[in-house]
Amino acid sequence: MAEKRDLYEILGVTRNAGEADIKKAYRRLAMKFHPDRNPGDAKAEEKFKEVKAAYDVLSDERKRAAYDQFGHAGVDQGAGMGAGAGGFGPGGFGDIFDSVFGDIFGGGVGARQGRGGPRVFRGADLRYDLDLKLEEAVAGTNIKIRVPKLTSCDTCHGSGAKKGSSPVTCTMCHGQGHVRMQQGIFSLQQTCPQCRGNGKIIKDPCPVCHGHGRVRDTKTISVKIPAGVDNGDRIRLTGEGEAGENGGPPGDLYVHVNVQEHPIFKRDGTDLYCDAPISYAMAVLGGELEVPTLEGRVKLRIPPETQSGKLFRLRGKGVKSVRTSSKGDLLCRVVVETPVNLTRQQKDLLKEFDRLMTENGQQHSPQASSWLDGVKKFFDSMTN
Repeated sequence: MAEKRDLYEILGVTRNAGEADIKKAYRRLAMKFHPDRNPGDAKAEEKFKEVKAAYDVLSDERKRAAYDQFGHAGVDQGAGMGAGAGGFGPGGFGDIFDSVFGDIFGGGVGARQGRGGPRVFRGADLRYDLDLKLEEAVAGTNIKIRVPKLTSCDTCHGSGAKKGSSPVTCTMCHGQGHVRMQQGIFSLQQTCPQCRGNGKIIKDPCPVCHGHGRVRDTKTISVKIPAGVDNGDRIRLTGEGEAGENGGPPGDLYVHVNVQEHPIFKRDGTDLYCDAPISYAMAVLGGELEVPTLEGRVKLRIPPETQSGKLFRLRGKGVKSVRTSSKGDLLCRVVVETPVNLTRQQKDLLKEFDRLMTENGQQHSPQASSWLDGVKKFFDSMTN
């Protein structure tokens, strides 16, 4: 009979290796030689069995102590070191993903209450779309919202059992929440069909929640909106989602902010924009314009000969960022408004004004003059 290899050598660790090092080495080798990753490779399958058998011993404190003292003789019977025993019976393939890799892949749908206990399920996260006025988003506010969700049943306190009774251990899985199915050399684990993974069976269900442990309800929740939130921002309310199952933790509530359009202002980050109409006379002669801000009215001086579309910046009149202490500006664009509904006298005065603007040969319309010069050059280039 061939001499059996040293278990520490199989895993590639030293004899004083800690539990974490042994587990890490096993993960690496088990993934490398797993039959699913090496279909039809008999050598890889034997290697996997060897690695699994070594881990079964070295991960168990008592077995490891016996092996350290007596070698293979101390563990062969208890550990099942034969080729057929170590890797594919109970504690075989299924345990790789159920115990060792559970913390990597999340342990499936639910976590477990203690080793081998029934599954507990975290409650679902919820989303709530909240419409805010621009003023509310900029200044911040407290808003109460009503959220429909599954909550823990107050009558049975989430157990699902009628008052005075309690759930009983499932007879099929013995409270484990899962059963094993043997298929050839493979041992597969699946959710218990009788208790559906709960590990418990409710024989006398609660009349309010009908054994589910949760009921549909609408809760009023207070939401603090920080100053400066913007369209698309998300506020997380921990534990305000749906209640968990079997004592699992609740989910979270995510409030998605939607800032409504404002009749005067448009927002771009921390800056605000607005248009302000001014008369032709004010644009020519200058004057003072009253401009609205989210903090009140301010005076804006319009210099003489201001052109339509001129942008004026009012520093510090924008929005304070929700992430920093900086505050944006208000950018006000003046738009020269063409007068309407003129009387005959007003029209005659405008005609006289237009005649006086052109008779002395002075340039009073710089933009029009430069535009006409550009048009002339354009047509000249086409004819040449």
